[in-house]
Amino acid sequence: MEGRMTHHSNNTTIINSTSCIYTSKSLFSISPTAKSPLSRPSISFKRPSFTFLTRLPSEFGGSPLVRMEDPFTASLSSVSPRKNLTTSNHLRHVESMAHLPSGAGRITRLNALILGDALASEEDDLVFPSEVLSTQAHVSSPQKYLEMYQRSVHDPSGFWSDIASEFYWREKWGQQVYHENFDVRKGKIKIEWFKGGMTNICYNCLDRNIESGKGDKTAIYWEGNEPGLDSSMTYNQLLARVCQLANYLKDVGVHKGDAVVIYLPMLMELPIAMLACARIGAIHSVVFAGFSAESLAQRIIDCRPKVVITCNAVRRGSKIIYLKEIVDSALLESAQKGIVTDVCLTYENESAMKKEMTKWTKGRDIWWQDVILKYPVTCDVEWVDAEDPLFLLYTSGSTGKPKGVLHTTGGYMVYTATTFKYAFDYKPTDIYWCTADCGWITGHSYVTYGPLLNGATVVVFEGAPNYPDVGRCWDIVDKYKVSIFYTAPTLVRSLMREGDEHVSRYSRKSLRVLGSVGEPINPSAWRWFFNVIGDARCPISDTWWQTETGGFMITPLPGAWPQKPGSATFPFFGVQPVIVDEKGVEIEGECSGYLCVKSSWPGAFRTLHGDHERYETTYFSAFPGYYFSGDGCSRDKDGYYWLTGRVDDVINVSGHRIGTAEVESALVSHPQCAEAAVVGVEHEVKGQGIYAFVTIVEGVPYSDDLRKSLVMVVRNQIGAFAAPDKIHWAPGLPKTRSGKIMRRILRKIASRQLDELGDTSTLADPTVVDQLIALADC
Repeated sequence: MEGRMTHHSNNTTIINSTSCIYTSKSLFSISPTAKSPLSRPSISFKRPSFTFLTRLPSEFGGSPLVRMEDPFTASLSSVSPRKNLTTSNHLRHVESMAHLPSGAGRITRLNALILGDALASEEDDLVFPSEVLSTQAHVSSPQKYLEMYQRSVHDPSGFWSDIASEFYWREKWGQQVYHENFDVRKGKIKIEWFKGGMTNICYNCLDRNIESGKGDKTAIYWEGNEPGLDSSMTYNQLLARVCQLANYLKDVGVHKGDAVVIYLPMLMELPIAMLACARIGAIHSVVFAGFSAESLAQRIIDCRPKVVITCNAVRRGSKIIYLKEIVDSALLESAQKGIVTDVCLTYENESAMKKEMTKWTKGRDIWWQDVILKYPVTCDVEWVDAEDPLFLLYTSGSTGKPKGVLHTTGGYMVYTATTFKYAFDYKPTDIYWCTADCGWITGHSYVTYGPLLNGATVVVFEGAPNYPDVGRCWDIVDKYKVSIFYTAPTLVRSLMREGDEHVSRYSRKSLRVLGSVGEPINPSAWRWFFNVIGDARCPISDTWWQTETGGFMITPLPGAWPQKPGSATFPFFGVQPVIVDEKGVEIEGECSGYLCVKSSWPGAFRTLHGDHERYETTYFSAFPGYYFSGDGCSRDKDGYYWLTGRVDDVINVSGHRIGTAEVESALVSHPQCAEAAVVGVEHEVKGQGIYAFVTIVEGVPYSDDLRKSLVMVVRNQIGAFAAPDKIHWAPGLPKTRSGKIMRRILRKIASRQLDELGDTSTLADPTVVDQLIALADC
């Protein structure tokens, strides 16, 4: 049978498939010392007697049998040769794991499967793309990837110029394609791409696609909170709506370089507002419609907008959120501090709240429906320099003051469009759905700009993924024939908890590519996503990137490489990741360390609004000469990258620095654990103790035996030093509506600092906090 291993007398191990063959003249050994659920056992090969042979489909390079000394020649050090700088000082928070890479799960033997042939089991090391997928993919083989990647790092000017030329430029950029300084020791940090080129991202998203014949193609399918409440809009219709709003903004005094704050839920008016700002050269700052009045006021004070755009209310699930009241409070607070906004454009979201019920400030508040439809459906484009600002997006900062991440136009446009095309293997017939909110970077890059720049059809969903029941996502997938589905691991894990029957009653046959974003996805969740949601036939683009990077940095490319469950795989074109030790020394080969990036890429952010010094200190001073991501990372012996989470998410237990992600992954490997979140608490003996919030599978009762069993899983998989000191039962975890776990709140609950919980207004379900507090001593 295909996908099974057979053994032959000549000690050759063969996986019977058209995709791969492993051959070994001498047996490999597996170290029994591997304990981390996020670690691969140490597999040692007796060179040179081991040879890896892969029988690849013809589209993987033409040769039916390729000899490679290491699997898939995946270590990319040959692309950019450097001196071996391996040190004894590995990343502190995984130091106790010695040299073992993080993220692969327990692998008892080499094994592989092909998409569509079988389900992924706990023992599967590799998931190969099917021959059909590879044949049709934009990047169809490892050889094609390496060819493109090598050009992107050796000739970035030529590589990115060729891609940029596919877009419309009123004037082309100068002779110097990019300029950079990544080293604070050499002066001010500076990144520029395509400077001097004049373009407009709205024009490239809409007008360019219409001129190429896509005017009647559906641009957006909008799905409301309530099933049956829906709408759609073609590219022609979208352009007309964008121009009407753009004309209004100009009429009320918004000019190129002015800021506009957008505080809207996932209505079609949200991407319309973003595009309208971009069309006239205004800088949009989308604030997630769930932030408190205080948080919104902070952002208004920092960017001083000419206009705030909001709606009166939104219904999310069974709950109504009164957004206009939040905006009113924020505008009052900002006015008290000297920042007055003259216009509050308000959309009547009648499915949640009627006009007459909305509080109103005459002279400032304007109903969207009363004015926008009166304006012309054409609007002249404001051509901007590639380095002119496009948007501000605020992220949380360690000092409490939000950081205004500034992205510019040209490089971001080229990078988001390109990453979308290749990471999802986008085809013109695809229907694409990203579950993220436009209040976050994912919604900017991969709901609005990336897809529309490619002329894609996008699903925009207003509601909650579990309303009116936990099958809502798959109902939407079937309704719109979604072929690319991009979501967060937290949503995947929460759906896992509800059981497979909520998935299997829907077809999902339209799905072609799956995607994961927001945090590392643990192998068990990856396999469930792959096996259950994708029926073992859809590759998963497990993407690593950040608000600051603008687009994907490390990601699988469907059709190009075999995947390892839980690994982000390899760097995207033009991205040069390096792993360094705590002294900033690059580590080669199999290692763990701090993830940095050397050299710029087009989508990189340019500064923090009004605080370039903080920009340099936060991102470029820790390891001079590199952009420091703040994330820990491991690279296995095949060159695959495994993200281990934020380096500040570490717990120092009796001198062992342990990553919370390692402990969480061990806990969720328990068959009765649906989700877990780990934080550190003070411990009088060990310095810090491990405090685990655990959500168990529906229907399983809390018990001391289960608590002991969970602790034993961690002891067995990582070691006794990593065993949780406290298991706190959690009916749910405090999450934002985008699925991000609010660990700040968990730390306060664990430390019993209940008077310091802070703002919980952004939580999808604030009642979870009270439930956790009630269960603190259970």
